Amino acid sequence: MAAQLYKTESGRLFHAGSVAIITVGYLPARGKTHVSRSLCRYLDWVGVTTQVFSVGVYRRKHMGNNVESTTFDPENAEGVAQRLKYADLCFAEMVEWLKAGKGQVAIFDGNNATEARRKSLYDRLLEDDIHPLFIESICDKQEIVLANIRNVKVLSPDYIGWEADDVVQDYKKRIEQQESVYETIADTKLPFVKLINVGERLIVNKVQGYLQSRIVYYLMNLHNQPRTVYFAREGKSLDEQLYKKDADLSPEGLQYAERLEKFLLDYRAKRALATTTEMEEKTLSVWTSTQKKGRQTAAVFIQDHVAVRNYSVLNQLNPGVLDGLTPEQVNEKYPDEVNRAKAEPYRYRFPRAESYHDLAVRLEAVIMELEREKNDVLIIAHETVLRCLYAYFFDLPETDIPSLKIPRKNVIAVTPSAYGCKEEVLSICTDAEK
Repeated sequence: MAAQLYKTESGRLFHAGSVAIITVGYLPARGKTHVSRSLCRYLDWVGVTTQVFSVGVYRRKHMGNNVESTTFDPENAEGVAQRLKYADLCFAEMVEWLKAGKGQVAIFDGNNATEARRKSLYDRLLEDDIHPLFIESICDKQEIVLANIRNVKVLSPDYIGWEADDVVQDYKKRIEQQESVYETIADTKLPFVKLINVGERLIVNKVQGYLQSRIVYYLMNLHNQPRTVYFAREGKSLDEQLYKKDADLSPEGLQYAERLEKFLLDYRAKRALATTTEMEEKTLSVWTSTQKKGRQTAAVFIQDHVAVRNYSVLNQLNPGVLDGLTPEQVNEKYPDEVNRAKAEPYRYRFPRAESYHDLAVRLEAVIMELEREKNDVLIIAHETVLRCLYAYFFDLPETDIPSLKIPRKNVIAVTPSAYGCKEEVLSICTDAEK
């Protein structure tokens, strides 16, 4: 949790109530899990305590992995009954979680394939004063479905130890089995969002309320195409201590910028040769702040025809009255403020300064842009900014953000996926410097 909208004693937004998001899409490989996990990460970021209740996880917990493919055949009455039993138990656990006040939004990640099933869930939620919202994932482009199977389902816990080609064949069979019984949402009395071709088009029906509107806004920016986001520090400036001075890069900072550019372009070229054609076609853009050290660190990429974009929201955390002071001077001049900052390092702001919470709130525009972006991005920024963005992708608690270490010697490669973000820490130092 990071950019919380506001804080209450219960941790809940008082005007929103409890919300249950029900995913719909009996046909596999349509992006339901990706939507569930991504939405959970975003809602936690804005301070809304959210949890995913996955029917697949619940089933594997009780039935184990590598379940026979006939279990998913709708003609197999025993398999259908088993899966419905665990889906109902998972749903009941979700309702109890909400009723106990452990969170505000629960995401029920399952198929919920028929009108009768959805109407039943809707009525049960209303009985417990929980606001339902259905999200249906529809995909009529077979190339997207196949890419989703290859990029996502081969990593599913259902297929541990399987060869990729065998996963594809098994999953295609699972899709064929279930196509005959799936019913798209047609009941306009239900509040729903239809996601068509993973963000290509949205249909929204009877969505009301502030929190639900935020959810729709996020879904408008979401896609599931693979890409990588790189984090790198700005080079050192001639005066690192002074925020207002906005000094130029030092000679050492300029050398760092050139090394960063060469390292990252070489790394991406090698990776493209070792991966698929789809990855080779990914272009790179560089995003940085409007401060001199950010712009000058990124400028070296322009010579390689890489697009560089400057965002003021990527400027470092404003230190206010602490600008130019050493830690010893801060302790001497502002002992009371130092104690308050130690008690609440994420939320406390020194006079005329920003807190990490303030910084995280202004970074939401960048986060939405990152969710929309389908190509690779390198973000060059101050460590304070990278801490917040890193925390978003890995859903870190706010208390961890101010103390995160992101040294200049490393580039962090983050690859979002349906089952969480993957991280690779790349060293840009030579062997002699390590």
